[in-house]
Amino acid sequence: MFHGGGGGYHQHQGGGRFDSDDVLGKVYDSRVITRLPKYLAPVKGWIGLGAGGMIVRTLATLAAPYLVGIATDRIIGQDLGGLGIIVVFYVIISLLTWGGQYLENVYLAYAGQAIIYRMRTDMFDHLHRLSLSFFDSHQVGKLMSRVQNDVSQIQELVTQGILTLLTSVLTLVGIAIIMITLNPRLALITLTVIPFMVIMTVVWQKFARKAFIKVRRAIATVNSQLQEDMSGVRVIQSLSREEENMEQFDQVNRAHLDANVGAVKLEALMMPMVQIFTGVAFAIVIIFGGLQVLDKAMSIGVLMSFLLYVQRFFDPVLELSMQYTELQRAMASGARIFELLDIAPEIQDRPDAIELPPVKGEIDFNHMSFGYEPGKDVLHDINLTVKPGETVAIVGQTGSGKSSLVSLTARFYEVEKGAVTVDGYDVRSVTQQSLRKQIGIVPQDPILFSGTIEENIKFGRLNATHEQVVEVVKMVGAQHLISRLDKGYDTLVGQRGVNLSAGQRQLICMARAILA
Repeated sequence: MFHGGGGGYHQHQGGGRFDSDDVLGKVYDSRVITRLPKYLAPVKGWIGLGAGGMIVRTLATLAAPYLVGIATDRIIGQDLGGLGIIVVFYVIISLLTWGGQYLENVYLAYAGQAIIYRMRTDMFDHLHRLSLSFFDSHQVGKLMSRVQNDVSQIQELVTQGILTLLTSVLTLVGIAIIMITLNPRLALITLTVIPFMVIMTVVWQKFARKAFIKVRRAIATVNSQLQEDMSGVRVIQSLSREEENMEQFDQVNRAHLDANVGAVKLEALMMPMVQIFTGVAFAIVIIFGGLQVLDKAMSIGVLMSFLLYVQRFFDPVLELSMQYTELQRAMASGARIFELLDIAPEIQDRPDAIELPPVKGEIDFNHMSFGYEPGKDVLHDINLTVKPGETVAIVGQTGSGKSSLVSLTARFYEVEKGAVTVDGYDVRSVTQQSLRKQIGIVPQDPILFSGTIEENIKFGRLNATHEQVVEVVKMVGAQHLISRLDKGYDTLVGQRGVNLSAGQRQLICMARAILA
C-alpha cells in the first residue's frame, strides 16, 4: 500500500473546443445530426407520438380562423342551422388541439428525459475511463458544464428546437396557402411586409448573437468562481479573505447581471418590432379588404378570417427568430459533447495484456524516466527495488516526483523510458484493472464519498462482509474512532468526508485501501 506524498501539482493548459462555453455553432452541423440517431432510436416511438400530436394541433389551429369566418357569414345571413354545425366543428377542433398539445408535451418530455439519461450515462462512464493526464489538463467545472448544460441543450434541440422549427414552418406555409386560396390578390398585398421583416430579423440576429455569447461567457465565469471558492472555503476563512473574495465574486456576478440585462433589452425589442409589422399587415387587410367588402367582391367572414390569419402569421416568424440562436447553441453543445466522447484514454490495455496473478508485492523501477510534458523529466533514470513486506520512505522536495512514483506503479501515467514491474510483470503488459485491484493507494488529501463509514470502506470491494470491514478497521487502529460515534459504522461522513477530521478521513482511506 502506498501513501501519496505532497508532490508538485501539474496543471496543463489545453483542451479541445469542448472547453469553450462561449461559442455558437452552425444552425445545421452534420457532426451532431449524424450522431443523434443513436440516442433517438430508443425513443422514436415517443418522438413519433409527440410529432403526430404537434401536426394535429397545428392543423387544428389553422382551421379555427377559417371556421370563424364561415360562422360570421352565417350569423350575418341569419343561417342558424349552418351556424350550429360550425359550432360543433369548432368544438371538435378545440378537442383536437387539446389532444394534440397533450401528446406533444407528454411524449416529447418522455423522449427528452430519456435522451438526457442515456447521454449523461455515456459521458459519466466515458469520463471514468479517461486517463488521469486528461484531468490534469481540463478544469472540472468545464467538464461538469458538458455533462449538465450541454446535454440539456441537446434535450432542448430534440424536444423543442427541431419541432418548434417544423411547427413554425408548417404554420407559415399553411397560413400562406389558406390566405391565397381565400383571396389571392389580398394575400399577395398583405405578404409584401415579409421581406422587410426578414431584413429586420437578420439585423437583430447579429446583435443577439453577440449578446447571448456574452451571457454564456459570464455565467461560465460565475460558475467557475463559485466552484473555486466553495472548494477552497477553508483556506479563505483561515486567511480572513471573505470580504476580498466577495468583492471578486461581486465583479463577475455584476458582469453576468449586465450581460443578461443587455440580452433582455434585445429580446424586448423583437416583440414590438413584430407587433409593428403585424399592425401594418392589419392595416393593409382592413383597407384593401374593406374596399372589396364594400364592392361585394369579398364577404365580411373572409375578411374576419384574413385578420385572424394575419395575427397568427407573425407568431411563427418570432418563434423562428428566437429559435435560430437556440439551434446554434444546441449544435455547439452537441459538437462539444461528441468531441469529448471521441477522446480515447491515453493509457489503454495492450491487445495481448494478461490478468495480473496474485502478487507478493515486489516493485522495481528499472532505468525509468518520466515527465508530465514531453522533454521535461520529473523523474530521470530511476532505479529502485521495493521488496515484499518492505517499508520504504521516499523523501524529497515538493515537486521532486514522490507522488509520481506511486502513480506510475498503478500505471496512471505511462513511463517514457525504462520500465516499472510488479513481481516481474511490466505494468504495461497486464490489464489496468487487475493491476489496480492489487495496489492500495492512500493520497495525502484523503477523499471520502457521501455515505456511511462502512460504505466508504467497502468502496473498492462492495461484496465485503461487515466482519471484514471490522477487521481492516482494527488493522489501521480506527476501532476507537468508530466506537465513539453515535451510529458507529452507519455514521454519515458528509460530502468529501466533511463530518470527520483530516486524521479520521486518513484512517478510513487506509482501511479502504487495505480492504480493496
